[in-house]
Amino acid sequence: MANNNSVIVGESSVNKVNDRVILVQILVLVFLCINFLLITTFFMKDVFYTTMRYILFANTLLSDCLFLFMTDVLLILSYFHFTLQMWLCLVMYIVLSVHTFVTPLTLTAMTLERYVAICMPLRHTDLCSTRSSLRCVLIIHGLSSVPCFVILSIFFASATHSFYYQGRVCSAEVFILYSWQVHLRSAISQFYFLIMCIIIVFSYIEIMKVAKAASGENKKSTWKGLRTVILHAFQLLLCLIQLWCPFIEAAILQINFRLYISVRYFNYITFILTPRCLSPLIYGLRDEMFFHALKYYALCGLYKKPLNFFGLMKS
Repeated sequence: MANNNSVIVGESSVNKVNDRVILVQILVLVFLCINFLLITTFFMKDVFYTTMRYILFANTLLSDCLFLFMTDVLLILSYFHFTLQMWLCLVMYIVLSVHTFVTPLTLTAMTLERYVAICMPLRHTDLCSTRSSLRCVLIIHGLSSVPCFVILSIFFASATHSFYYQGRVCSAEVFILYSWQVHLRSAISQFYFLIMCIIIVFSYIEIMKVAKAASGENKKSTWKGLRTVILHAFQLLLCLIQLWCPFIEAAILQINFRLYISVRYFNYITFILTPRCLSPLIYGLRDEMFFHALKYYALCGLYKKPLNFFGLMKS
């Protein structure tokens, strides 16, 4: 992830980066442990893996775990200037490129699920069945693969056979052979996020209309769904800013290397780690049913309340 031509800026600077790298390892480890517990809870009861919003939630968790683990590995490799053969770097790039879009696309699908549940409750069972959920996951991964396919098709047409066996510090930039590819990649990403933003804004407006007309328990449930959409929108905004980070970092690198290191570290924490830590908050803690199940399994069955919580923990 670091630039090959970067220079050593002094021992004190390296020690400072070391502290930051250690902090990132702690954050990633904590995140992966929390997600492992959430994923375990998801597979414990069929009420979760037969319900669309929980299936999409699990898809987000799995994608985020894989994405953060691999970006962390690349962070360590690049910091210590370890090189990889380009064929292995290519495999890692494909996985990361696809899963860069899986999370925001899944957030959009989860927003649509909330829209259907609140605005079209009579059709929710048919539109959000288990089969529809699995199809939706496949569509999400298919759409996520399109930007990667476009960029790599250009790369495959231009790269020589010997390139795949060269040793380099692995980064996405090594697969960009022409400057116009950067603009093409940016245009595709911006188009995706424009469509997703339109969907989220549309869902927000429609849910807002229902919230104003609802009463009693329906009103409470509708406003909770509205807050969920707002959190999804915030996550999507952070994911969108992540796409602009390489351009900002490239400009700063030409000015000051120390500032470049600081900005890159800030971007990683704010626009990669943070949006992927919000998913457990939105559905792992705010969702009452999932929260009680999570608490039950986290405490090894000592928490007894879920036993009668909508029959969730009944055998």
